[in-house]
Amino acid sequence: MRIDVVSIFPSYFDGLTLSLLGRARDSGILDLNVHDLRDWTSDRHRTVDDTPYGGGAGMVMKPEPWGLALDQLASARAGSVAEPVGPRPTIIFPSPAGEVFHQSTARELADHEHLIFGCGRYEGIDERVFEEAAELGEVRLISLGDYVLNGGEVAVMAMIEAIGRLIPGVVGNPESLVEESHEDGLLEYPSYTKPSVWRDREVPPILLSGNHGAIAAWRREQQIERTRRRRPDLLPDEG
Repeated sequence: MRIDVVSIFPSYFDGLTLSLLGRARDSGILDLNVHDLRDWTSDRHRTVDDTPYGGGAGMVMKPEPWGLALDQLASARAGSVAEPVGPRPTIIFPSPAGEVFHQSTARELADHEHLIFGCGRYEGIDERVFEEAAELGEVRLISLGDYVLNGGEVAVMAMIEAIGRLIPGVVGNPESLVEESHEDGLLEYPSYTKPSVWRDREVPPILLSGNHGAIAAWRREQQIERTRRRRPDLLPDEG
């Protein structure tokens, strides 16, 4: 998979060189590239924002740097902007006005060949950028939840982490991805390790029994109970 990220703060993404995603980049499983939006400006101040039409507080990101950046990155799939070759990229902009990101979203996007993330700042990006981007690929506005961040970088980091770990070869033991929270609509069961007694707190005896069928049943019960207690909205209506 190829992932391109456009931001005015590219150093935000230095953490992607670490751990599993860093190793995936080094091994060639993940082609991850971070770009500075200011590289597509033409004035000496490298300006990326201006005052909003119609008035209002704050500044809005200018369309032309975004247009130039997306033209170039979308054509990276092969060919040229005029005659591209291969699947169109999926272009994602974090936005509190977008669809909510779920584990199912991460699984879907992990199957795409080329993702482009655009990190907005200030009061957002000129709306025409989204319309223009739709000429180059599938545009998705995605929200992490019902709150507002200072910019898109944190949201993009979270999405890349969630998506990247689902790419085959990134996580060493793929079975560890199966029993996680939200994979089957439930929260994950509690986990324990040695010692079996710690500060007078014991590991549940069933986990020491060696009875794998009973352990599987206990874990399922724990998933349902934990979900009912912490996230009842995830459970189907029982009435």
